[in-house]
Amino acid sequence: MHDAAPKPADLFVHGGTLLTPQGATPGDLLIIDGRISAIGAALNAPAGVPELDASGKLVFPGLIDPQVHFREPGWTHKEDIASGSLSAIAGGVTCFMEMPNTVPTTTDPAALEDKLRRAKGRAWADHAFFLGATAENADQLGEWEQAPGCAGIKVFMGSSTGSLLVADDATLERVLRSGSRRVAVHSEHEPRLRERYAALDETAVVREHHTVRDVACAVMATERLLRLAEKTGRKIHLLHVSTADEVAMLRERDLGDLVTAEVTPNHLFLSAPGCYEHWGSLAQMNPPVRTREHQEALRAGLHEGILTCIGSDHAPHTLAEKARPYPQSPSGIPGVQTILPLLLTAVEQGWLTLNDVVRVTASGPARAYGIEGKGALEVGKDGDLVVVDPGVRGPLPLEWLRSRAGFSPYVGMRLNGWPTTTVLRGRVAYARHATVGTPSGTPLRFGADS
Repeated sequence: MHDAAPKPADLFVHGGTLLTPQGATPGDLLIIDGRISAIGAALNAPAGVPELDASGKLVFPGLIDPQVHFREPGWTHKEDIASGSLSAIAGGVTCFMEMPNTVPTTTDPAALEDKLRRAKGRAWADHAFFLGATAENADQLGEWEQAPGCAGIKVFMGSSTGSLLVADDATLERVLRSGSRRVAVHSEHEPRLRERYAALDETAVVREHHTVRDVACAVMATERLLRLAEKTGRKIHLLHVSTADEVAMLRERDLGDLVTAEVTPNHLFLSAPGCYEHWGSLAQMNPPVRTREHQEALRAGLHEGILTCIGSDHAPHTLAEKARPYPQSPSGIPGVQTILPLLLTAVEQGWLTLNDVVRVTASGPARAYGIEGKGALEVGKDGDLVVVDPGVRGPLPLEWLRSRAGFSPYVGMRLNGWPTTTVLRGRVAYARHATVGTPSGTPLRFGADS
Protein backbone atom coordinates (compact mmCIF):
# COMPACT_ATOMS: atom_id res chain seq x y z
CA MET A 1 0.00 0.00 0.00
CA HIS A 2 1.35 3.42 -0.99
CA ASP A 3 -0.15 5.83 1.54
CA ALA A 4 1.69 9.01 0.58
CA ALA A 5 -0.13 11.32 -1.83
CA PRO A 6 1.60 11.49 -5.23
CA LYS A 7 3.77 14.56 -5.69
CA PRO A 8 2.80 17.05 -8.42
CA ALA A 9 4.69 16.37 -11.62
CA ASP A 10 6.09 18.42 -14.50
CA LEU A 11 6.09 17.31 -18.13
CA PHE A 12 6.71 18.90 -21.52
CA VAL A 13 4.76 17.25 -24.37
CA HIS A 14 5.91 18.35 -27.81
CA GLY A 15 5.40 17.65 -31.49
CA GLY A 16 1.91 16.18 -31.34
CA THR A 17 -1.53 17.21 -32.59
CA LEU A 18 -3.42 18.48 -29.55
CA LEU A 19 -7.18 17.89 -29.35
CA THR A 20 -8.12 21.13 -27.58
CA PRO A 21 -11.56 22.78 -27.18
CA GLN A 22 -10.67 24.78 -30.30
CA GLY A 23 -10.08 21.63 -32.34
CA ALA A 24 -7.06 19.68 -33.57
CA THR A 25 -3.98 21.90 -33.34
CA PRO A 26 -0.31 21.00 -33.82
CA GLY A 27 1.59 22.26 -30.81
CA ASP A 28 3.23 21.73 -27.46
CA LEU A 29 1.86 21.45 -23.94
CA LEU A 30 3.57 22.19 -20.64
CA ILE A 31 2.46 20.68 -17.33
CA ILE A 32 3.82 22.20 -14.12
CA ASP A 33 2.94 20.85 -10.67
CA GLY A 34 0.39 18.50 -12.19
CA ARG A 35 -1.61 21.14 -14.08
CA ILE A 36 -1.49 22.44 -17.62
CA SER A 37 0.57 25.64 -17.56
CA ALA A 38 0.89 26.52 -21.26
CA ILE A 39 -0.29 25.39 -24.69
CA GLY A 40 1.09 26.75 -27.93
CA ALA A 41 3.29 26.40 -30.96
CA ALA A 42 7.05 25.97 -30.47
CA LEU A 43 7.05 26.30 -26.69
CA ASN A 44 10.36 26.02 -24.89
CA ALA A 45 10.79 23.36 -22.23
CA PRO A 46 12.01 24.78 -18.90
CA ALA A 47 15.32 23.36 -17.73
CA GLY A 48 15.00 20.06 -15.96
CA VAL A 49 11.42 19.31 -17.05
CA PRO A 50 11.00 15.78 -18.45
CA GLU A 51 9.99 15.65 -22.11
CA LEU A 52 7.54 13.44 -23.99
CA ASP A 53 7.89 13.35 -27.78
CA ALA A 54 4.43 13.08 -29.36
CA SER A 55 5.55 13.59 -32.95
CA GLY A 56 3.13 11.99 -35.39
CA LYS A 57 0.68 11.29 -32.58
CA LEU A 58 -2.71 12.58 -31.45
CA VAL A 59 -2.90 14.00 -27.91
CA PHE A 60 -6.33 13.75 -26.26
CA PRO A 61 -7.41 14.92 -22.83
CA GLY A 62 -7.53 12.00 -20.42
CA LEU A 63 -10.76 10.06 -20.84
CA ILE A 64 -13.47 10.04 -18.16
CA ASP A 65 -15.45 6.81 -17.84
CA PRO A 66 -18.52 7.60 -15.73
CA GLN A 67 -19.81 4.03 -15.49
CA VAL A 68 -17.64 1.09 -14.46
CA HIS A 69 -18.12 -1.96 -12.24
CA PHE A 70 -14.79 -2.94 -10.69
CA ARG A 71 -16.40 -5.62 -8.47
CA GLU A 72 -14.64 -4.77 -5.21
CA PRO A 73 -15.61 -5.70 -2.55
CA GLY A 74 -17.31 -9.03 -2.96
CA TRP A 75 -16.46 -10.26 -6.46
CA THR A 76 -12.73 -9.72 -6.77
CA HIS A 77 -12.32 -12.99 -8.68
CA LYS A 78 -13.94 -11.08 -11.58
CA GLU A 79 -12.08 -7.76 -11.16
CA ASP A 80 -10.88 -5.41 -8.44
CA ILE A 81 -10.00 -1.74 -8.15
CA ALA A 82 -6.36 -2.41 -8.97
CA SER A 83 -6.96 -4.54 -12.08
CA GLY A 84 -9.93 -2.50 -13.28
CA SER A 85 -8.09 0.80 -12.98
CA LEU A 86 -5.07 -0.74 -14.71
CA SER A 87 -7.34 -1.61 -17.62
CA ALA A 88 -8.63 1.98 -17.51
CA ILE A 89 -5.23 3.69 -17.55
CA ALA A 90 -4.05 1.34 -20.31
CA GLY A 91 -6.90 2.65 -22.46
CA GLY A 92 -6.27 6.32 -21.70
CA VAL A 93 -9.01 6.57 -19.06
CA THR A 94 -7.59 8.81 -16.34
CA CYS A 95 -10.83 9.14 -14.34
CA PHE A 96 -13.45 6.54 -13.49
CA MET A 97 -16.72 6.57 -11.55
CA GLU A 98 -17.59 3.21 -10.06
CA MET A 99 -21.04 1.75 -9.39
CA PRO A 100 -22.53 0.63 -6.05
CA ASN A 101 -23.71 -2.93 -6.79
CA THR A 102 -20.85 -4.65 -5.01
CA VAL A 103 -21.04 -6.96 -1.97
CA PRO A 104 -21.86 -5.31 0.32
CA THR A 105 -23.63 -2.64 -1.68
CA THR A 106 -22.40 0.96 -1.42
CA THR A 107 -25.47 2.43 0.24
CA ASP A 108 -24.11 4.42 3.18
CA PRO A 109 -21.12 6.62 4.05
CA ALA A 110 -19.23 3.77 5.70
CA ALA A 111 -19.35 1.65 2.53
CA LEU A 112 -18.26 4.66 0.45
CA GLU A 113 -15.34 5.31 2.77
CA ASP A 114 -14.36 1.64 2.56
CA LYS A 115 -14.08 1.87 -1.23
CA LEU A 116 -12.03 5.05 -1.00
CA ARG A 117 -9.64 3.31 1.42
CA ARG A 118 -9.36 0.35 -0.94
CA ALA A 119 -8.54 2.68 -3.84
CA LYS A 120 -5.82 4.58 -2.01
CA GLY A 121 -2.44 3.49 -3.32
CA ARG A 122 -4.05 0.86 -5.60
CA ALA A 123 -6.05 2.86 -8.16
CA TRP A 124 -4.12 3.80 -11.30
CA ALA A 125 -6.62 6.53 -12.22
CA ASP A 126 -8.49 9.29 -10.40
CA HIS A 127 -11.82 8.07 -9.13
CA ALA A 128 -15.14 8.48 -7.36
CA PHE A 129 -17.78 6.03 -6.20
CA PHE A 130 -21.57 6.17 -6.49
CA LEU A 131 -23.93 5.68 -3.58
CA GLY A 132 -26.84 3.40 -4.40
CA ALA A 133 -30.37 4.59 -3.73
CA THR A 134 -32.76 2.41 -1.74
CA ALA A 135 -36.14 2.84 -0.11
CA GLU A 136 -34.36 2.85 3.24
CA ASN A 137 -31.78 5.57 2.54
CA ALA A 138 -33.77 7.78 0.12
CA ASP A 139 -34.26 10.64 2.58
CA GLN A 140 -30.59 10.77 3.62
CA LEU A 141 -29.03 10.81 0.17
CA GLY A 142 -29.05 14.61 -0.12
CA GLU A 143 -26.63 14.81 2.80
CA TRP A 144 -24.55 11.78 1.91
CA GLU A 145 -24.00 12.76 -1.74
CA GLN A 146 -21.84 15.69 -0.57
CA ALA A 147 -19.17 13.39 0.89
CA PRO A 148 -15.67 13.68 -0.64
CA GLY A 149 -15.12 11.02 -3.29
CA CYS A 150 -18.84 10.50 -3.91
CA ALA A 151 -19.71 10.46 -7.63
CA GLY A 152 -23.40 11.03 -6.86
CA ILE A 153 -26.44 8.81 -6.55
CA LYS A 154 -27.18 5.74 -8.70
CA VAL A 155 -30.71 4.40 -9.15
CA PHE A 156 -31.54 0.96 -10.51
CA MET A 157 -35.13 1.08 -11.83
CA GLY A 158 -34.62 -2.47 -13.04
CA SER A 159 -31.99 -5.18 -13.37
CA SER A 160 -30.80 -5.25 -9.80
CA THR A 161 -31.53 -7.19 -6.66
CA GLY A 162 -32.31 -6.58 -3.02
CA SER A 163 -32.52 -3.10 -1.62
CA LEU A 164 -30.74 -1.46 -4.59
CA LEU A 165 -33.85 -1.93 -6.73
CA VAL A 166 -36.02 1.21 -6.89
CA ALA A 167 -38.88 -0.10 -9.00
CA ASP A 168 -41.82 2.14 -7.97
CA ASP A 169 -42.43 5.80 -8.77
CA ALA A 170 -43.12 6.83 -5.17
CA THR A 171 -39.68 5.74 -3.97
CA LEU A 172 -38.02 7.13 -7.08
CA GLU A 173 -39.65 10.50 -6.45
CA ARG A 174 -38.38 10.46 -2.85
CA VAL A 175 -34.86 9.86 -4.17
CA LEU A 176 -35.13 12.67 -6.71
CA ARG A 177 -36.41 15.09 -4.08
CA SER A 178 -33.50 14.30 -1.72
CA GLY A 179 -30.43 16.23 -2.81
CA SER A 180 -29.29 18.39 -5.68
CA ARG A 181 -26.58 16.58 -7.65
CA ARG A 182 -27.31 14.82 -10.94
CA VAL A 183 -28.71 11.31 -10.41
CA ALA A 184 -27.53 8.42 -12.63
CA VAL A 185 -30.28 5.97 -13.57
CA HIS A 186 -30.43 2.46 -15.02
CA SER A 187 -33.78 2.71 -16.78
CA GLU A 188 -35.59 -0.59 -17.34
CA HIS A 189 -39.19 -1.34 -16.30
CA GLU A 190 -38.96 -3.94 -13.54
CA PRO A 191 -42.55 -5.27 -13.70
CA ARG A 192 -42.17 -6.05 -17.40
CA LEU A 193 -38.75 -7.64 -16.82
CA ARG A 194 -40.19 -9.98 -14.19
CA GLU A 195 -43.11 -10.89 -16.43
CA ARG A 196 -40.92 -11.70 -19.40
CA TYR A 197 -38.35 -13.73 -17.48
CA ALA A 198 -41.14 -15.70 -15.82
CA ALA A 199 -42.42 -16.68 -19.28
CA LEU A 200 -39.09 -18.23 -20.35
CA ASP A 201 -38.74 -22.00 -20.57
CA GLU A 202 -35.80 -24.39 -20.87
CA THR A 203 -35.49 -23.74 -24.61
CA ALA A 204 -34.43 -20.09 -24.10
CA VAL A 205 -31.07 -19.14 -25.62
CA VAL A 206 -28.91 -16.03 -25.40
CA ARG A 207 -29.85 -15.06 -28.97
CA GLU A 208 -33.24 -14.08 -27.49
CA HIS A 209 -31.76 -11.73 -24.88
CA HIS A 210 -32.66 -8.56 -26.79
CA THR A 211 -36.26 -9.74 -27.20
CA VAL A 212 -36.61 -10.85 -23.58
CA ARG A 213 -35.44 -7.47 -22.29
CA ASP A 214 -37.28 -5.84 -25.14
CA VAL A 215 -37.53 -2.24 -26.34
CA ALA A 216 -40.63 -1.65 -24.24
CA CYS A 217 -38.71 -2.51 -21.04
CA ALA A 218 -36.44 0.47 -21.68
CA VAL A 219 -39.00 2.87 -23.14
CA MET A 220 -41.61 2.39 -20.39
CA ALA A 221 -39.05 3.13 -17.67
CA THR A 222 -37.54 6.12 -19.46
CA GLU A 223 -40.98 7.67 -20.00
CA ARG A 224 -41.62 7.38 -16.25
CA LEU A 225 -38.18 8.76 -15.42
CA LEU A 226 -38.46 11.85 -17.64
CA ARG A 227 -41.90 12.62 -16.22
CA LEU A 228 -40.54 12.50 -12.66
CA ALA A 229 -37.47 14.56 -13.58
CA GLU A 230 -39.75 17.29 -14.93
CA LYS A 231 -42.03 17.04 -11.91
CA THR A 232 -39.22 17.32 -9.35
CA GLY A 233 -36.77 19.49 -11.32
CA ARG A 234 -33.96 17.10 -10.39
CA LYS A 235 -31.17 16.63 -12.93
CA ILE A 236 -30.76 13.08 -14.15
CA HIS A 237 -28.26 11.15 -16.24
CA LEU A 238 -29.77 8.35 -18.30
CA LEU A 239 -27.34 5.45 -18.48
CA HIS A 240 -26.62 3.10 -21.40
CA VAL A 241 -29.38 4.23 -23.75
CA SER A 242 -30.12 1.27 -26.04
CA THR A 243 -33.11 2.12 -28.24
CA ALA A 244 -33.96 4.37 -31.17
CA ASP A 245 -37.20 5.14 -29.32
CA GLU A 246 -35.35 6.70 -26.38
CA VAL A 247 -33.17 8.80 -28.69
CA ALA A 248 -36.33 10.08 -30.38
CA MET A 249 -37.90 10.77 -26.99
CA LEU A 250 -34.90 12.78 -25.82
CA ARG A 251 -34.82 14.71 -29.08
CA GLU A 252 -38.53 15.54 -28.96
CA ARG A 253 -38.71 16.38 -25.25
CA ASP A 254 -35.60 18.58 -25.49
CA LEU A 255 -35.24 19.00 -21.72
CA GLY A 256 -31.86 20.72 -21.91
CA ASP A 257 -29.52 20.33 -18.95
CA LEU A 258 -32.23 18.62 -16.89
CA VAL A 259 -31.47 15.36 -18.71
CA THR A 260 -28.09 14.13 -19.93
CA ALA A 261 -27.57 10.67 -21.37
CA GLU A 262 -24.87 8.21 -22.31
CA VAL A 263 -24.35 5.23 -24.55
CA THR A 264 -21.91 2.34 -24.36
CA PRO A 265 -19.49 1.42 -27.15
CA ASN A 266 -21.16 -2.01 -27.14
CA HIS A 267 -24.47 -0.56 -28.33
CA LEU A 268 -22.61 1.42 -31.00
CA PHE A 269 -20.41 -1.37 -32.37
CA LEU A 270 -22.34 -4.61 -31.81
CA SER A 271 -25.75 -5.49 -33.22
CA ALA A 272 -28.25 -8.31 -32.86
CA PRO A 273 -28.63 -11.04 -33.82
CA GLY A 274 -25.11 -11.36 -35.22
CA CYS A 275 -23.29 -10.48 -32.01
CA TYR A 276 -25.05 -13.29 -30.12
CA GLU A 277 -24.48 -15.80 -32.91
CA HIS A 278 -20.75 -15.00 -32.93
CA TRP A 279 -20.02 -14.25 -29.28
CA GLY A 280 -22.88 -15.90 -27.38
CA SER A 281 -23.13 -14.73 -23.79
CA LEU A 282 -19.86 -12.78 -24.17
CA ALA A 283 -22.05 -10.16 -25.88
CA GLN A 284 -24.78 -10.31 -23.22
CA MET A 285 -25.36 -7.14 -21.21
CA ASN A 286 -28.22 -5.12 -19.72
CA PRO A 287 -29.90 -3.38 -21.42
CA PRO A 288 -29.19 -5.62 -24.40
CA VAL A 289 -27.37 -4.92 -27.61
CA ARG A 290 -30.19 -4.54 -30.14
CA THR A 291 -30.75 -4.67 -33.90
CA ARG A 292 -29.10 -2.49 -36.51
CA GLU A 293 -31.80 0.21 -36.66
CA HIS A 294 -31.26 0.94 -32.97
CA GLN A 295 -27.49 1.00 -33.46
CA GLU A 296 -27.83 3.53 -36.27
CA ALA A 297 -30.11 5.78 -34.20
CA LEU A 298 -27.66 5.70 -31.28
CA ARG A 299 -24.76 6.62 -33.57
CA ALA A 300 -26.73 9.56 -34.95
CA GLY A 301 -27.81 10.65 -31.45
CA LEU A 302 -24.21 10.63 -30.25
CA HIS A 303 -22.99 12.73 -33.18
CA GLU A 304 -25.90 15.18 -32.78
CA GLY A 305 -25.20 15.64 -29.08
CA ILE A 306 -28.51 14.18 -27.92
CA LEU A 307 -26.39 11.58 -26.15
CA THR A 308 -23.94 13.45 -23.96
CA CYS A 309 -21.15 11.00 -23.41
CA ILE A 310 -19.74 7.49 -23.51
CA GLY A 311 -19.77 5.19 -20.51
CA SER A 312 -18.19 1.78 -20.96
CA ASP A 313 -20.39 0.00 -18.38
CA HIS A 314 -17.28 -2.16 -17.86
CA ALA A 315 -18.78 -5.18 -16.10
CA PRO A 316 -16.52 -8.24 -16.19
CA HIS A 317 -17.35 -11.84 -15.35
CA THR A 318 -15.22 -14.94 -15.62
CA LEU A 319 -15.37 -17.09 -18.72
CA ALA A 320 -16.73 -19.96 -16.58
CA GLU A 321 -19.58 -17.77 -15.36
CA LYS A 322 -20.33 -16.60 -18.88
CA ALA A 323 -20.47 -20.24 -20.03
CA ARG A 324 -23.57 -20.96 -17.95
CA PRO A 325 -26.73 -21.66 -19.96
CA TYR A 326 -28.99 -18.68 -20.65
CA PRO A 327 -30.53 -17.00 -18.69
CA GLN A 328 -28.23 -18.09 -15.85
CA SER A 329 -25.31 -16.58 -17.77
CA PRO A 330 -24.55 -13.19 -16.17
CA SER A 331 -24.87 -9.94 -18.11
CA GLY A 332 -21.89 -7.65 -18.50
CA ILE A 333 -18.97 -6.97 -20.84
CA PRO A 334 -15.49 -5.57 -20.05
CA GLY A 335 -14.82 -2.42 -22.03
CA VAL A 336 -13.01 0.40 -20.22
CA GLN A 337 -9.78 -0.17 -22.17
CA THR A 338 -11.26 -0.21 -25.67
CA ILE A 339 -13.31 3.04 -25.68
CA LEU A 340 -10.81 5.22 -27.51
CA PRO A 341 -9.68 2.84 -30.28
CA LEU A 342 -13.33 2.02 -31.01
CA LEU A 343 -14.25 5.69 -31.31
CA LEU A 344 -11.22 6.35 -33.51
CA THR A 345 -12.51 3.55 -35.70
CA ALA A 346 -15.84 5.44 -35.83
CA VAL A 347 -13.91 8.50 -37.03
CA GLU A 348 -12.32 6.41 -39.78
CA GLN A 349 -15.77 5.09 -40.72
CA GLY A 350 -17.09 8.64 -40.93
CA TRP A 351 -19.87 8.77 -38.33
CA LEU A 352 -17.91 10.65 -35.65
CA THR A 353 -15.31 13.41 -35.79
CA LEU A 354 -12.25 13.88 -33.59
CA ASN A 355 -14.08 16.78 -31.91
CA ASP A 356 -16.97 14.42 -31.19
CA VAL A 357 -14.57 11.97 -29.55
CA VAL A 358 -13.23 14.66 -27.21
CA ARG A 359 -16.75 15.79 -26.36
CA VAL A 360 -18.16 12.36 -25.56
CA THR A 361 -15.13 11.01 -23.66
CA ALA A 362 -13.91 14.09 -21.78
CA SER A 363 -15.76 17.41 -21.81
CA GLY A 364 -19.23 15.81 -21.91
CA PRO A 365 -18.94 13.68 -18.76
CA ALA A 366 -17.01 16.46 -16.97
CA ARG A 367 -19.87 18.89 -17.58
CA ALA A 368 -22.65 16.40 -16.84
CA TYR A 369 -21.27 15.57 -13.41
CA GLY A 370 -19.48 18.83 -12.59
CA ILE A 371 -16.04 17.24 -12.33
CA GLU A 372 -13.48 19.90 -11.45
CA GLY A 373 -10.16 20.22 -13.25
CA LYS A 374 -10.86 17.55 -15.86
CA GLY A 375 -12.18 17.13 -19.37
CA ALA A 376 -10.05 19.38 -21.59
CA LEU A 377 -6.56 20.27 -22.72
CA GLU A 378 -6.57 23.86 -21.51
CA VAL A 379 -4.53 25.96 -19.14
CA GLY A 380 -5.45 25.39 -15.50
CA LYS A 381 -6.85 21.90 -15.98
CA ASP A 382 -5.18 18.82 -14.52
CA GLY A 383 -2.39 17.50 -16.69
CA ASP A 384 -4.27 14.37 -17.79
CA LEU A 385 -3.74 13.22 -21.36
CA VAL A 386 -3.46 10.21 -23.61
CA VAL A 387 -1.13 9.97 -26.60
CA VAL A 388 -2.53 7.92 -29.48
CA ASP A 389 -0.58 6.45 -32.38
CA PRO A 390 -2.97 6.58 -35.37
CA GLY A 391 -0.64 4.29 -37.26
CA VAL A 392 -1.36 1.32 -34.97
CA ARG A 393 -4.06 -0.39 -37.00
CA GLY A 394 -5.16 -3.97 -37.17
CA PRO A 395 -6.93 -6.72 -35.26
CA LEU A 396 -7.03 -6.24 -31.48
CA PRO A 397 -4.76 -8.80 -29.74
CA LEU A 398 -6.10 -10.33 -26.52
CA GLU A 399 -2.69 -9.91 -24.85
CA TRP A 400 -3.03 -6.10 -24.91
CA LEU A 401 -6.02 -6.21 -22.57
CA ARG A 402 -5.49 -5.78 -18.83
CA SER A 403 -8.90 -6.67 -17.37
CA ARG A 404 -9.06 -9.79 -15.24
CA ALA A 405 -12.00 -10.93 -17.41
CA GLY A 406 -9.69 -12.24 -20.14
CA PHE A 407 -12.07 -11.65 -23.04
CA SER A 408 -13.58 -8.93 -25.19
CA PRO A 409 -16.01 -9.06 -28.12
CA TYR A 410 -13.56 -6.74 -29.91
CA VAL A 411 -10.65 -9.18 -29.92
CA GLY A 412 -9.80 -9.69 -33.58
CA MET A 413 -11.67 -6.58 -34.70
CA ARG A 414 -9.67 -4.17 -36.84
CA LEU A 415 -9.17 -0.96 -34.85
CA ASN A 416 -7.85 2.40 -35.98
CA GLY A 417 -5.27 3.79 -33.57
CA TRP A 418 -4.20 2.77 -30.07
CA PRO A 419 -3.22 4.64 -26.87
CA THR A 420 0.54 4.46 -26.41
CA THR A 421 1.10 6.71 -23.37
CA THR A 422 -1.23 7.81 -20.58
CA VAL A 423 -0.37 10.76 -18.34
CA LEU A 424 -2.10 11.44 -15.01
CA ARG A 425 -1.52 14.91 -13.53
CA GLY A 426 1.80 15.24 -15.35
CA ARG A 427 3.07 11.80 -14.45
CA VAL A 428 3.43 9.05 -17.08
CA ALA A 429 1.38 6.16 -15.71
CA TYR A 430 1.29 3.76 -18.67
CA ALA A 431 3.46 3.43 -21.77
CA ARG A 432 4.33 0.71 -24.28
CA HIS A 433 1.80 -1.72 -22.80
CA ALA A 434 3.25 -1.46 -19.29
CA THR A 435 2.71 0.54 -16.11
CA VAL A 436 5.17 3.24 -15.10
CA GLY A 437 5.77 3.90 -11.42
CA THR A 438 3.14 3.11 -8.80
CA PRO A 439 -0.63 3.72 -8.67
CA SER A 440 -1.29 7.42 -8.01
CA GLY A 441 -5.03 7.90 -8.49
CA THR A 442 -6.76 10.29 -6.09
CA PRO A 443 -10.46 11.10 -5.46
CA LEU A 444 -12.17 13.35 -7.99
CA ARG A 445 -13.40 16.82 -7.05
CA PHE A 446 -16.92 17.99 -7.91
CA GLY A 447 -18.41 21.48 -8.20
CA ALA A 448 -21.07 22.67 -5.79
CA ASP A 449 -23.81 22.64 -8.47
CA SER A 450 -22.94 19.26 -10.03
